Amino acid sequence: MLKIFSHYFPLHVVRRLCLDLFLLVAIVVASASLRAHAGETAWKDLLPSALCFAVVMVVASFSLGLYRPVDEDGPRTAFARLVLAMLFCLPAAYGLLLLLPWSGFASLSMRVQVLVLTLIVLILRVSVNRNQASSLFAPRILVIGTGEDALEVQRILLHPEQGRVEVQGFFSPGSKDESVVDAAKIISSGSLTNVVRQLKIDEIIVAVRERRGSTLPVRELLDCKLLGVRIFDLSLFHERVRRQVRLDSLRTSWLIYGDGFQQSLRQVFVKRVFDLAVGIALLAAAAPLMLVTALLIAFEDRGPVFYRQERVGLGGQIFRVIKFRSMGLDAEKDGKPIWASSNDGRITRVGRIIRWLRIDELPQLLNVLMGDMSLVGPRPERPYFVDRLAREISFYGTRHCVKPGLTGWAQVRYQYGSSVDDAVQKLQYDLYYVKNHTLVLDTLVLLETVHVVLTGKGAQ
Repeated sequence: MLKIFSHYFPLHVVRRLCLDLFLLVAIVVASASLRAHAGETAWKDLLPSALCFAVVMVVASFSLGLYRPVDEDGPRTAFARLVLAMLFCLPAAYGLLLLLPWSGFASLSMRVQVLVLTLIVLILRVSVNRNQASSLFAPRILVIGTGEDALEVQRILLHPEQGRVEVQGFFSPGSKDESVVDAAKIISSGSLTNVVRQLKIDEIIVAVRERRGSTLPVRELLDCKLLGVRIFDLSLFHERVRRQVRLDSLRTSWLIYGDGFQQSLRQVFVKRVFDLAVGIALLAAAAPLMLVTALLIAFEDRGPVFYRQERVGLGGQIFRVIKFRSMGLDAEKDGKPIWASSNDGRITRVGRIIRWLRIDELPQLLNVLMGDMSLVGPRPERPYFVDRLAREISFYGTRHCVKPGLTGWAQVRYQYGSSVDDAVQKLQYDLYYVKNHTLVLDTLVLLETVHVVLTGKGAQ
């Protein structure tokens, strides 16, 4: 993992992004130079436009899910992503080739050549993602512990999203926990330092939750760290790899003394300017779609188009969120709030479509402009559910120290939730966002939201 502006990025994804940027810049510069017979110094004039073209293409590919591992969803989904990328990226590429200043180097034949080579890059990207990263760069990892936590660490590390890693074994600290990992991989003899040297370990993950009564080799862990080995406990492991803050390893002292969770005036101001600029642009772009949606809702059952509902916002303050109505007029006729569920009979025909495409959320752009919400943040919940969840889930109120969002880190990382267990999982992602939020993470969430909207992932 590579930490950039407080957010952890998978290193194999960063490598692929950089490689694709280089390839696309090289394709544009080479195609234009060869077609124009421009000479050796022509690339200097082409480079700014070529770099702009490459950045837009990589960002578009990322938002369409081309950098996700194929094994995560299957080859059919990967093929669908490729088709989707072709439908969006190739027209955008042609438009960029027409609009960007090329200092006289652009020609029809150059544009066609760049489009063909860009298509090849897209196909290669999906093909490369069928395999994990090369073992040449795979970190060698030793897990301390042999219980359930150690098994979960192994399962997470072997997920395709993490790229190629090599779990060398499980070092037994001599605790009384039941061993559930592969017995053949348990290392129970020798000092930790010698094991690290022999196996050439790059990282150690301490998967032992209770340390007071254990025989955790603290001194040897320090020696390993001085040798240059990276060492992570369970909380940092989940934050770094899963990009979530686990509740089962969270302590109040960690919230107080740990890094992150900063709400400076500068951050608030910059985020507000970002919300206004992007919110106005999105509202202008979505206006025609919103008008058509309003007409369809009104035509279906002659009821009101918009639906206003109380939600809990920044600091626990109540505000009224604005949404397109997607349920019948008597959705909660008994007055008791009910979580939406799969195949919910209260949802109208038009409502099912706009919920699947997330169009019902678009009027919340007005909440963003009014300052009740942000573009990115924890999704606002109803007061009834907040009161219930705050009683059942520790630290639930922490998510209210930032403005709620139109979309959020939990929404792009976890499916639609309709239970307390789902709320716990989403809270762990919300806490990660509250701890590490920056404009970089906000931009990443917005790009991931494009993928969620286009694929209907997690919609109900």
